[in-house]
Amino acid sequence: MARTKRRSAERCPTHPGAFLREIVLSAVSASTVEIASALGISRQSLYDILSEKQPVTPGMAVRLGIVFDTSSASWLRMQTAYDLWHAEREIDASKLHPLPKAG
Repeated sequence: MARTKRRSAERCPTHPGAFLREIVLSAVSASTVEIASALGISRQSLYDILSEKQPVTPGMAVRLGIVFDTSSASWLRMQTAYDLWHAEREIDASKLHPLPKAG
């Protein structure tokens, strides 16, 4: 059974825009104008996702899943992993604590 190499917890997960830019778009023969049109979004919105300035929303995940014949959920999982990694490093949890359990 093959073992999957795990990403170090210290390394930021890949933004779905980077994955789209580096992996997906390199496998299609369409211009960014054609891709934006196929997704039903503006070129600027596409550029913002590709440059990791805009997140992949649930609606965009559905569009990406349909246009690139992939799983919508996979796009959201990538975005969630990326967002959570950043939140865990940005939020000061030093004054937070679990609430006591009932009973």
